Amino acid sequence: MAGHHGHYWRFDLSLGRGEMRRVPQVVTRAYVGGVGLGIWLLHREAGWQHDPLSDAAPLVIAFGPLAGTPLTTSAKFVIVARSPLTGMACDALSSSHFAIAGKRLGVDAIVLVGRCPRPSTLRARARGRAGNIDAELVDPGVVDPRQTAVLSVGVAGEQRVRFANVRSDGRHAGRGGLGAVLGAKQLTGLAVEGHHETPLHDPARVDALADRLRLRTRGEATARYREIGTTGNVAAFARIGALPTFDFRGDALPGVEALSGEQLHETRRGERRACAQCSIGCEHRFAPRGAAPVRVEYESLFALGPLCGITDPDAVLRAAQRCDQLGLDTISCGATVAFAMECGERGLLRGVPSFGDAAGLLALIDEIAHRCGTGALLADGSRALARRLGPEALDFAPQVKGLELPGYEPRALQTMALGFAVGTRGADHNRSAAYELDFSERVDRLHGDARAARLALETEDRAALLDSLVLCKFVRRALRDPWADAAEMLCAVCGGDWHADVLRAAARRTVDARKAFNIRAGWTPADDTLPARMLREPLPAGPVAGARLSAERLQTMVRSYNLARGWSARGQLGPAKWKELLLDD
Repeated sequence: MAGHHGHYWRFDLSLGRGEMRRVPQVVTRAYVGGVGLGIWLLHREAGWQHDPLSDAAPLVIAFGPLAGTPLTTSAKFVIVARSPLTGMACDALSSSHFAIAGKRLGVDAIVLVGRCPRPSTLRARARGRAGNIDAELVDPGVVDPRQTAVLSVGVAGEQRVRFANVRSDGRHAGRGGLGAVLGAKQLTGLAVEGHHETPLHDPARVDALADRLRLRTRGEATARYREIGTTGNVAAFARIGALPTFDFRGDALPGVEALSGEQLHETRRGERRACAQCSIGCEHRFAPRGAAPVRVEYESLFALGPLCGITDPDAVLRAAQRCDQLGLDTISCGATVAFAMECGERGLLRGVPSFGDAAGLLALIDEIAHRCGTGALLADGSRALARRLGPEALDFAPQVKGLELPGYEPRALQTMALGFAVGTRGADHNRSAAYELDFSERVDRLHGDARAARLALETEDRAALLDSLVLCKFVRRALRDPWADAAEMLCAVCGGDWHADVLRAAARRTVDARKAFNIRAGWTPADDTLPARMLREPLPAGPVAGARLSAERLQTMVRSYNLARGWSARGQLGPAKWKELLLDD
C-alpha cells in the first residue's frame, strides 16, 4: 500500500541490535497509521505487562501515511507507551523534521525495548534498499542536532520525573511522562537519517490536494491561530468563567488579563513561527525582560500562571522557559505545584511556596527536575503526592487517572468534564475536543446531559482520525468535512477505496484499542470520574459563580457515553469489540 513502507523497526537497546518486522496490510487498513498503528504495536509488545520504567517496557514511535508528502502539517509523529504517571496507555504527538527523517528510514514505526548499558544516543541510518538500517549506540553529545533529526530528553527525563517530556526542533511532547520512559532506558536521544521517499499512489493528485489545503489554511478559518495563537484563550476563558485558578478552587484572580495573548503581543515583543512543513504558523514566542523569547501556548500560561495564583507575565514566561529547558510538561508541572501550594496552605505539606510566589515556583521547578529537596516529593505527580498525604488531599488533587487537568474548568464546561472523566489518557484536551460543544449552542455547558455525552463521541473520533493520519488538530478548521477530505487524501496517497465509513470505523477502533489496553493494565469503572472537589463544591466566583456538577450527573453522562460507544454501561468491551481490534492473542 502506497503511503506506507509495510514494516516497523524493533531495536533492543540491551542487545544493541534491531530487526525489521512486517506490518500486516489488514492492520494498516484497520488503523490507518500514526496513533492507531502505535497503540496496536503497544498491544503486540504486551506493554501492559511491564512497569513503564522497566527495561522490558516498549516505547513506540509511529509515523502517519501522510508524513513525507507535501500535505501541510503532515510532518508529525506519535510516541506511544504505558505512562509512568498513570499506568495507562499514553500517546503524544509532536511536529518536527524528525517525523520526515524517521519515515525516510523506510519504516512506518520504531519500537524500542531494553536498556542501554550506559547513557547513550541511538543513531540510525538507512542503508541501501528499504529495510536496511545501520544503528549504533554513541555517547551523548556526539550527534549534532543541527545536522541530524534528533528526539531527546532533558534532565527531568534522565531523573525519571514522571511527567518528563521529549523534544525535537524545540517542540515538546509527552504528557504522561514519555521522557521518563526514555530516561529509564538510559537513552538520551534518538538520531535518524533516511533517504527513502514516501511512496505515492497518485503524485499529481497529491500535489493538487496539497495546494488546495494550503490555501484553506491561509484563509479566515485559521486566522486566529496565526494572529494570536492559543494564548488568546486566557482572556476568552476568563470572560466566560472557564479559566481555572488557585488549584481549581475557582477563586477570583485580579490582573489575570496581563497574561492574555493580546497584552503579551503588546508588552513582550511577540514573534511567530511555524512547525516543519506547516502553512498555519500558530507558534507564538514572547520575551521575558532580559531573556530570549520563549514559545508559549495557553496551557503553559494557565498552569504556571492563574493556577498558581501568579499574574506576572515575566515570571510565567520564565517558568515556561525553564520547564522547556529541563524537559518538564508544563501542565503537569504547574498543576502539581499548585496542588502543593494548597497542601501547604492547609498544613498538609511543609517547605512549599504560597500561591502567588513566583520566585518559589521557579525554584521548585528546578528541584522537581533534579529530584531534590521538596521537588523530590512532587516529581511523581499530584496523585502520588496526594496518596502520601492522605484521603483529604486526594479529594482536591487536580488529576484524572493520574494525569493533571488542563486549563478548562469542568464545572463551567460540563461536556468537557465528561471528556476528562472518560479519557483513556486521563484528563486531556487533545484526545477529546468536547469543549467545542460547550462553546456552541448545541449543548448547555452548565448542565451536562446524555445528549451532550453522545455528541462528545464525534469530537473524540475526529481527533483519533487526525492523530492516525497524522495531521495537526488545527488543520480541522480548514477541512470542510474531515471524513470525506481525509478519505480523498488517502486515496491519492495510498490508493485503494477509502471513504468516510471506513475512516469512522478506524477512528472508533483506535479509541477501543486504547480502552482495551487500559483494561489490560488494570483500569476499573471507578477511574472514570473527576476530583471530588469538582463534584461537591460550586464555583465560588466569576461569571458563572454557583455552577455545579454533581457526581450523579457526571455518571449519567459516563453511562450514556459508554453505551453510545458500544461498550457496556460500566465501560467494558464485549467479545465482538475485542475481535475487531485484530490483536490475535
